[in-house]
Amino acid sequence: MRKKMPSKPSKEIHFTSEIRVRFVETDPLGIVWHGNYIQYFEDGREAFGRHHGISYLDQKDFNFSTPIVKSSSEHKLPLRYGDVATVKTTFVDSPAAKMIFKYEILNPSGEVACTGETVQVFVELGGELSLTIPDFFKEWKRKVGLLDD
Repeated sequence: MRKKMPSKPSKEIHFTSEIRVRFVETDPLGIVWHGNYIQYFEDGREAFGRHHGISYLDQKDFNFSTPIVKSSSEHKLPLRYGDVATVKTTFVDSPAAKMIFKYEILNPSGEVACTGETVQVFVELGGELSLTIPDFFKEWKRKVGLLDD
């Protein structure tokens, strides 16, 4: 029988932001339509990127984009028109050339309304998928304490 090696805990970085539910994001009952939570994930990701220096514009400056290749969400409680919700965005470190984000959206009472995850890969602006971690991303990981070397 093989002995299972202890896994190294993944490092994470968080950022918390707020969104206000707009009228256009709700159904006739004033409840947020489920598809809009993906937009809230993006709002959280953009706020995270601006705060931590890894925004889409920063990536573009290095000739890369990071399209989403996977997304998932689980809906727990509804958000309603006018609610100010909290979006907790967590970057989960990975040794692969990708960005993994987890999300927790809290209603105004602090209860979990939705959770989710997105996975993004690095693509050179010319269209080539990067199979290795781009240098600028390695440098960013060093800067925020995710790489020790």
